[in-house]
Amino acid sequence: MRSSTTIRDVAAAAEVSISTVSRTMAHPELVASGTREHVLAIARDLRYRPALGASTDRARPGMLGLVVPDLENPFFGLIAKGVQARARSAGMLVVVSDIEEDGMLERTMLESIASGVDGLILCSPRGDDENILDVARRVPTVTANREVTGVPSVMFDEDRGMTSSLRHLQALGHRRIAYAGGPLQSWTHRRRAQAVHRFAEQESDVGLIDLGSFQPYLSGGLGAADQALAAGVTAIVAFNDLLALGILDRLAQRGVRVPEDMSVTGIDNVSAATYVRPHLTTVDVPRVRMGRTAVDLLLSTMHDGAPAPSPILPAELIVRDSTAVAPVVVDR
Repeated sequence: MRSSTTIRDVAAAAEVSISTVSRTMAHPELVASGTREHVLAIARDLRYRPALGASTDRARPGMLGLVVPDLENPFFGLIAKGVQARARSAGMLVVVSDIEEDGMLERTMLESIASGVDGLILCSPRGDDENILDVARRVPTVTANREVTGVPSVMFDEDRGMTSSLRHLQALGHRRIAYAGGPLQSWTHRRRAQAVHRFAEQESDVGLIDLGSFQPYLSGGLGAADQALAAGVTAIVAFNDLLALGILDRLAQRGVRVPEDMSVTGIDNVSAATYVRPHLTTVDVPRVRMGRTAVDLLLSTMHDGAPAPSPILPAELIVRDSTAVAPVVVDR
């Protein structure tokens, strides 16, 4: 007769999460040796045996959870592609959850999936640090495109990306530059806005106009473009490519020539950046590589039982047709 001891009993006695017990039974090679031996010893003492066919069966592939803000945004789609490819090569499955840019939904989603996966990758999470740390205490967790002290993360070099765009515009003679920001709850927006303001403080010949926050979609470009024109700038740095593409569309509607009258830059290098005319100057961030690196970082953390070093991936400016020498502004 099989012991009536449950996986919850083992987790409580070993003072680890249920997912750690599950991972120890199904994929012991992914668990730090000290933790693995401790859990197995407790399981032996309690005479715990996983039910045949239960989630801890050795035949079950490891399960990773990936939580993203919005799969309609091509930025997150390519990260998910990298996660899927790397996890598949490691013999693991991925459950993807789209929170639709809703921080409350993200919190609910994390509560529901944390106990059912062996590890979590949170891509640009919208929740506060404490919520993320709480989840990380229960299941191995890595953040992608977000820095949380105490949680392994993989990020892009946001400072370099933003500074390269601004230096490019400065070299072209632009002296009044607008920044069209992203969602207020976005850590990436705050990081990019800080880089822009820092550049403006260091370069006294450049005047920065902060236009505020916009939804990171084509629709957000409507208000951003109108505000930039009202501010009298000659260049706009957008939070991401989708917002920049919306800005290009609105400028065309208003008869503003790009790049002759206004230069525009984005960030992400989505494929649509080369589908429009003019082609969009943007900062390339290796999103598939971020997804793959996030899985490697998570597997390392799961195996070693301790946070691994957090890598920072390069961000490179790609100059295309949407930027040019600043127009001559005649004072009236």
